Amino acid sequence: MTRVVIIGCGVVGAAIAYELSRYPQHHITVLEARQPAQGATGAALGIGMGIISHKVKGRNWRLREASLRRYATLLPELAEITGQPVPYNRQGILSLCFAPEQLPRWHSLQEIRQRQGWPLEIWTAAQVAAACPHLSVEKVTAGIYSPQDLQITPTALTTALITAAGQQGAELHTNAAVVDFERAGDRLQAVQTATQTYAADWVIITAGLGSELLAKTVGHALPLVPVLGQGLRIKVPAILGNAAFQPIVNGHDVHLVPLGDRLYSVAATVEFPPEGERSPLPQTAALDAVWHTAVKYCPALQTGAIVSTWYGLRPRPQGQAAPVIQPLAGINNCILATGHYRNGVLLAPATAQTVCELLQTRSATGR
Repeated sequence: MTRVVIIGCGVVGAAIAYELSRYPQHHITVLEARQPAQGATGAALGIGMGIISHKVKGRNWRLREASLRRYATLLPELAEITGQPVPYNRQGILSLCFAPEQLPRWHSLQEIRQRQGWPLEIWTAAQVAAACPHLSVEKVTAGIYSPQDLQITPTALTTALITAAGQQGAELHTNAAVVDFERAGDRLQAVQTATQTYAADWVIITAGLGSELLAKTVGHALPLVPVLGQGLRIKVPAILGNAAFQPIVNGHDVHLVPLGDRLYSVAATVEFPPEGERSPLPQTAALDAVWHTAVKYCPALQTGAIVSTWYGLRPRPQGQAAPVIQPLAGINNCILATGHYRNGVLLAPATAQTVCELLQTRSATGR
């Protein structure tokens, strides 16, 4: 039996654990420094901007498309195994276009998606107003509607993934921060926490920002920048717009996410830290800007009350594209699956599939 140790139990680590646990030849151990989904996953909105993204080719698009296809089967699988459905919004994403000069680019994307077999609709301002009467369309040129994109509750998804993995034999150890590795030449033989040593045939590092230090421990540079994002949760007196149609709305890169029970999230910022800062704090001005932007295209938000604010740090790779899914240089039995930046939830299924393929291929070749 192949002993696989996964370091990190955010949504990506949990997805990898689940996919690998489907193969009985693997014994899966997941080590989490705190509790599952408390890092970038816990602060994520869970928006899957796949079809509506302007990524149309290359690795980035392949990962997005693979994830969307896998989610169509994954969510029912998890519900069947765990007995609990994962909360998600399958009513699509509506992106508001305010600049007429951007329309040709959207029409081009629509044509590409049609050739790829994915629907993408371009609505007039009047169609936007009819479908979503809570939105102000005074300055809206068009609405781009992607019915196949979705939003998934990140913590619930992570819990479902790791629970399903556990029912298939995987072991989760929480409050188990990794402090070192046992190494023999170009292989890691074990993973060490403060209290225990876990023998390993394969090690998968998916610890978000913590991946940088873990890689450094075995002599590999993996520079990651902590990019802060923040948002608000609003409780409104009545459901905004049409209760039967509650898509995720995006305007000026500020998202309005229906959470149910008259609760909405408004987010998110992209706040780069000062040089060398590893634990940046949220800036009030940035959150104020998010709120004012959202109110401009959805004035009805002003009738609600802010019930909470939140922020989190997302790992953005330096010197290479996000995410980092590759063997760790110099170590033949270690795979990196980290640095997903703003797309951890969206890309988790495709990342897990890629890791499974890497592990299978490298195991077969002995490298």
